[in-house]
Amino acid sequence: MASTANFPSTFITLPNFSKTCRGSIFRKKKLFNFVSKKVVSCKAKNADSSLNRFDRRDILLGLGGSFYGATNLLGGDPFALAAPIAAPDLSQCAEATVQKTGLPTMGVACCPPVSTTIIDFKPPSVRKIRYRPAAHLVDSRYLKKFEEALRLMRELDKDDPRSFMQKANVHCPYCNDACPQTLFPSQPIQRILGKLINDPDFAIPYWNWDSPSGMSMPEIYVGSNSPLYDSKRDLSHLPPSLVNLNGGRDNDLSRERQIKCNLNLMCNRAGSTRDLGAGSVEDGSHIAVHIWVGDKEEPYNEDMGSFYPAGRDPIFYAHHANVDRIWNIWKTLPGKKRRDIDDRDWLDSVFLFYDENKNPVRVKVRDCLDSRALGYDYQSVDIPWLGSKATPRSRGRAPRRRPPSGRAPGRAMAAEINNTIAFPIVLDKIVRFEVPRPKKSRTKIGKKDEEEEEEEEEEEEVLVIENIQLDKDAPVKFDVCINDDNDEDDGKPVGPEDSEFVGSFTNLPHGHGQTGAKLTTTLTFSISDLLEELGIEGEDNIVVTLVPQEGEGLVSIGNVNIDYIRD
Repeated sequence: MASTANFPSTFITLPNFSKTCRGSIFRKKKLFNFVSKKVVSCKAKNADSSLNRFDRRDILLGLGGSFYGATNLLGGDPFALAAPIAAPDLSQCAEATVQKTGLPTMGVACCPPVSTTIIDFKPPSVRKIRYRPAAHLVDSRYLKKFEEALRLMRELDKDDPRSFMQKANVHCPYCNDACPQTLFPSQPIQRILGKLINDPDFAIPYWNWDSPSGMSMPEIYVGSNSPLYDSKRDLSHLPPSLVNLNGGRDNDLSRERQIKCNLNLMCNRAGSTRDLGAGSVEDGSHIAVHIWVGDKEEPYNEDMGSFYPAGRDPIFYAHHANVDRIWNIWKTLPGKKRRDIDDRDWLDSVFLFYDENKNPVRVKVRDCLDSRALGYDYQSVDIPWLGSKATPRSRGRAPRRRPPSGRAPGRAMAAEINNTIAFPIVLDKIVRFEVPRPKKSRTKIGKKDEEEEEEEEEEEEVLVIENIQLDKDAPVKFDVCINDDNDEDDGKPVGPEDSEFVGSFTNLPHGHGQTGAKLTTTLTFSISDLLEELGIEGEDNIVVTLVPQEGEGLVSIGNVNIDYIRD
């Protein structure tokens, strides 16, 4: 019997981006190179020193999705992807190790079954498109079918490669150093579920936490008697609690403000890149949802809040389906620059998964980029963040100089601007400093010829947070703001609803079995549109504020500067 999840395809009516969602996150999600220009840093010792250039291998992962584990597995080695990643040798898989700052290292047996016969992936013959439904919109007929399929999957023998536990363990061996690779869990699970209930048209749901109607945990996953339930979740975050896409931690925001913050984060100005290219969705809302769902009373924030057991929670697959859906949305937005990555090393990287017939399948990245070619798409729902717009607290005004005490008369305490800061620094408190701009971009002062205007349109001004260093098993989050002045708002901190909020860095602990293993990375934020919104595109300097939110003193910053990128 065919599934009832037969929904219209994802078709999007787009707002005017010049007046709404800052376009940089979509406009710049292609592999890019840094323009060959001098980089002026806050405390540069050599005016001719240049930022390490990015090439195509540096931005292999782009916007997040099922591929996200690879970024962290590479440990920051800039040459680790100089050739396509080979498929893992499953016979070499060993016990995984799990660790977190302050806790002993724990061993976990989670290797997948070993097979000597591996087949190459072949695209399916698509009879008709299956539509993944929004989890909060499914009807009782679909839910009954979904629960039955997952119940049957849970009942399979633990050594059956199609069993729920085997699929749930995907994160464990490949993200905790038992096996140096990663897999793609959601697509094979979808086929396995469909086969178990004899419904080739079945499609797993997605959790559209990017829309107000879906920002609560979907009700279908909450019932304790359902096979969709997982006991290791944060009970304080059950419906009607709203997810916090800015880090996943508890806060005191009203529902109205939380929704606004979430929508602005989705529309985020950044298009931030981290390490070898984790996108702003992957490094931001993707990790935030993991943290928000995971049980903070568990030692490693199991299940969703830790790499090794994340797939044991059925909501994991709905979460990742939404991340992949957002990638699909990004590719449909206007502009020639929004297309899949075309780097051959990335496209020819090889991964393994077990299919619905228990066969280990060798698949390349290039095989997985078009969901419709794989036979599925997503139910169309409203995408309100496309029309979201942050509001400047103060336009065209630089933050005021504060008296030596750091307190403006009659106002709350705020960090004063420190122009003598010497990098590297340990981020153990709020720091504010001026960063000079190598040139003024997009200024409306004076006239420009056609060639100058075309060059400015091709270039994107970026804020670069260089040489971020921390232990991989340390929970760390810090926010980045530009030209904020907390004193003007009685000390109220800048948040995602404010134009001055640029973005965040978040690290989900993942020690990979090596005590003291370090993560060294760089964070890049697009700021051209942001400067225009704030009315400061003609300024010679901008004020940058780094605000530690978690893990104060556990992360160091090598330098902060401004540069320009070009497609």
